[in-house]
Amino acid sequence: MFSIVIKATQMAQSFVEKKVCEYDYAIDATLGNGKDTIFLSNLLKRGIVYSFDIQKIAVDNFKETANKLNISNVIAINDGHENMDKYVNKKVKAIMFNLGYLPKGDINILTKPETTITAIQKGLNLLMVGGIITIVAYPHEEGMREREEILNYLKSLNPKDYAIMEIGFINRTSSSPSVIVVEKNSTSREDI
Repeated sequence: MFSIVIKATQMAQSFVEKKVCEYDYAIDATLGNGKDTIFLSNLLKRGIVYSFDIQKIAVDNFKETANKLNISNVIAINDGHENMDKYVNKKVKAIMFNLGYLPKGDINILTKPETTITAIQKGLNLLMVGGIITIVAYPHEEGMREREEILNYLKSLNPKDYAIMEIGFINRTSSSPSVIVVEKNSTSREDI
């Protein structure tokens, strides 16, 4: 029997896995507990992963994990993802967002629509043609507003430049996350 039981984060990773090569550059815009960063690090054996988190504890915990796992191709940055352009000066093939709060962390410290949209805008400028952005959005109270504002922003982008879709579970609880995928089309201008 066929089963499609899959987590939204795994779905996002499956899209990214099909796009990147071992020498590419990528961004984990929301480091958190480091799962997407480790995933990207394993894919980009000769590339670099830039990972952002506003919480120092997330960055410190990841650095400890990176030492244990002998990960050397990640630059973990204690700053908001809206400042990614201050640290990344190369074109990237993938950018991953897993919105919300740090699991097992302070639930009062969460991603905000304003900074996330700024990060997406800057990410689109850093994204290579053919590159991809994945956004896992959660439907908690703040998350619903953030998701709606992100979708409103993304709807304003020229479809000639970007292919954008949202995937969600329709027969699960209203607390199920959705995955938003943005691909920069080959007809897109490099300098948006």
